Amino acid sequence: MSQTIENKVISRIYGKGRGWSFTPSHFSDLGNNTIIRKSLSNLEKKGKIRRLAFGIYDYPSIHKDLGTIAPDLDKVARAIAERDQIRIQPGGAYAANLLGLSEQVPGKVIYLTDGKSSKITIGKRQIIFRKTTAKNMKTAGSISGLVIQALRYLGKDHMTPTVIKTLTRKLTQKDIKRLKLDAHLAPAWITQIIREDVLS
Repeated sequence: MSQTIENKVISRIYGKGRGWSFTPSHFSDLGNNTIIRKSLSNLEKKGKIRRLAFGIYDYPSIHKDLGTIAPDLDKVARAIAERDQIRIQPGGAYAANLLGLSEQVPGKVIYLTDGKSSKITIGKRQIIFRKTTAKNMKTAGSISGLVIQALRYLGKDHMTPTVIKTLTRKLTQKDIKRLKLDAHLAPAWITQIIREDVLS
């Protein structure tokens, strides 16, 4: 019985492809929690999957020259969000980095959330979930949320022509339409920049 479930678990993992991050909850339809956890533990021991932290795994990506690649922290964060049924939004330096507005690769990746504040250590890096207001979560998971948090991190005094140009190059027509709808949800100075500089 448990072997059959283990086969179903690895089949799902293979189906998702390399780079996928997951928790036992992603297999809850296949069996009870004890059997699922045992199956994942067996697969980890066989070297088929990688354990990143307690109850968090991935199917590691492989580079032809570099070998096993470090886990994608955004995928890890989203796996946790799915498990805990919370919404998350990249914030701080991480949001700026995702948009190409900062070359800094933060050791601590911050997500705003409507769930509990918590920290997860993955190797030498940390994923930090920071509980925030309902207003800040209105644009969670959208390009608007990413832009607002990135500009908030950079600050009003750092809104140079280069920053604006870099940002506008990143935006698709779909992104621009979304920003037009959501601009009013940002702090006043960011709303002004979005409307007068980014969308002009």
